[in-house]
Amino acid sequence: MTAKHPLIIPFLDHCHIKRPEPADGKCVAWIEPLPELMNSMGMAHGGLVMTLMDAAMGGACRSSQPEGTSVVTIDMQSQFIAPARGRVEARAEVIRASRTLIFADCQVFGGDGELVARATGVFRPVDRERMAAGAKKARS
Repeated sequence: MTAKHPLIIPFLDHCHIKRPEPADGKCVAWIEPLPELMNSMGMAHGGLVMTLMDAAMGGACRSSQPEGTSVVTIDMQSQFIAPARGRVEARAEVIRASRTLIFADCQVFGGDGELVARATGVFRPVDRERMAAGAKKARS
């Protein structure tokens, strides 16, 4: 199933993460880290890499759901394997989806094509409008 509803996530824009519209339970997201997104050793900050993995897996999960459905992260396990330098690209896919939980896998590659991190995640499908209405009510 292809995600037909556009989704704007301000935090991803703030981090300069690019994520074309995911489709059919798969998503690729990437970033060319700016200096302010690096750690003190000149590599992509680990928190940025985790955000990239979450964005890719979330996009893959959302694309496996009917229009109007979004997803929220329930659990994410990550492993850092090597320093992330240059363009950092996350490739995620849905492994299994049920009515209440979606399981995803993600691999992250550095600019040289080396595997630099990986993650698994569990996501919950939610009605996007109902969640947004609840958030507005909580802020008032």
